[in-house]
Amino acid sequence: MTYCVGMVLDRGLVFMSDTRTNAGLDNISTFRKMHHWEIPGDRVLTLMTAGNLATTQAVVSILDERTKAPDDREPSILKAPSMFQAARLVADTLRDVIANHDQNGQQASSAFNATIILGGQINGGPTRLFLIYPEGNFIEAGTDTPFFQIGEMKYGRPILVRAYEPGMSFEEAMRLLLVSFDSTLKANLTVGLPFDYHLYEADSLTLGRSGRIELDDPYFQTVSQGWGDALKTALDSLPTFDLG
Repeated sequence: MTYCVGMVLDRGLVFMSDTRTNAGLDNISTFRKMHHWEIPGDRVLTLMTAGNLATTQAVVSILDERTKAPDDREPSILKAPSMFQAARLVADTLRDVIANHDQNGQQASSAFNATIILGGQINGGPTRLFLIYPEGNFIEAGTDTPFFQIGEMKYGRPILVRAYEPGMSFEEAMRLLLVSFDSTLKANLTVGLPFDYHLYEADSLTLGRSGRIELDDPYFQTVSQGWGDALKTALDSLPTFDLG
């Protein structure tokens, strides 16, 4: 399983993904689920994947291959005139890969299902964030839906819904996401460290701060322990149930 979050802030975009994949309890591996394409001064795109690993790797490989000789390989994500057109390209590629797994095509509920978050900025346009479905359609983040989750989302969603604010800093957003991811991995063993992240500053048109949070990261350990202690303190502060 997977857990990925893309978030829209006034300051820019924030992305975080786990790296665990599994094909049964005894076959657990680490694969990068966050990918970037950049032309400094022109565009920055970040893509995160969830679902069948063969499908997601094929999509990323096709998109990446087309960028290596843009004059000869069309269509290239590096030549899309807008983020909307880039999302259409990724959506078409995802749908085609799923269909190619079977002569009759695959439905969204099939074993080849995959979902993608795409975000970034292309010169001349604003930062945009999209959630792309296996059928090849997609939706865009906005005021009512300022963040997207894919994969194992239910455990980490409550803290995002309660604590997200568009004006928060990157530092505050990282803290929020780490609490969300910590809640998820404690509830589901198919989500695990390390976590990859990317912080994109709006209008910078260059890759922002990015990195990987490992299990022994001191800040993550502090957040994990502190959040657990805070929940217990909050629970203990509530009145106990009166059985009469």
